[in-house]
Amino acid sequence: MASSFLSFSLLFIISLYTADGFLEYSVDRCVFNSTDLKDIEYIKSHYFNKMEDVRFSSSVGEYVGYTEPGLMYAKNWNKDTSQLAAMKAQKETYCLTHVNVAYQAVLDKSVKPYVVLSSVAPPAGKHPSMLVCSVYDFFPKHIRVSWLRDGQEVTSDVTSTDELADADWFYQIHSHLEYTPRSGEKISCVVEHASLREPLVTDWDPSMPESERNKIAIGASGLILGLILSLAGFIYYKRKARGRILVPSN
Repeated sequence: MASSFLSFSLLFIISLYTADGFLEYSVDRCVFNSTDLKDIEYIKSHYFNKMEDVRFSSSVGEYVGYTEPGLMYAKNWNKDTSQLAAMKAQKETYCLTHVNVAYQAVLDKSVKPYVVLSSVAPPAGKHPSMLVCSVYDFFPKHIRVSWLRDGQEVTSDVTSTDELADADWFYQIHSHLEYTPRSGEKISCVVEHASLREPLVTDWDPSMPESERNKIAIGASGLILGLILSLAGFIYYKRKARGRILVPSN
């Protein structure tokens, strides 16, 4: 399963030019989610006083302007076929070697998430069932959470929170699926993250509603507590019995 949404950037060169108090600079970067060439994007951006004027992206294949001067630059530069060919080649010649090293560094510093799958009561007027896929303690921030229903990705009735920062530098995210249950179906939560070499798939077990599991857990806890109290009472009784002194009656 592809995870093209995951991206990391390498910032290579910043060229600065100053004239009459104005600042011009260009930034070259490589955006990637794996070491495969097809998953790498080379971007060169030109800025004037912190505003991006024009950009070349290998995924677009030409310059794109964002300001009035940038539109003029893009129009003129796109006419130069040799310059465009050289820029397109940067994806391989400029990025590929560095990305091989950087990608492993990212994996070494990443933290794998853990997943909790639960059912909740859906809002009034919605589908009769709702599942929540909660993903905790992952790093870095970028992550993708999706749902499979009988092996097919669900594209409707899915909502998700943003990545929420914890106080310990990790992140969490929660995805909700509203659905109408079908007999024999299989529903799974799929998590894709830089720390995972393959997607983490967690299957929902509908054999027992969560409310029933909670009742059983509460009942079991009560039973254990009752046994502990009964045992403590029995021990106390035996100790008191040993301490009694029998006095014969006349």
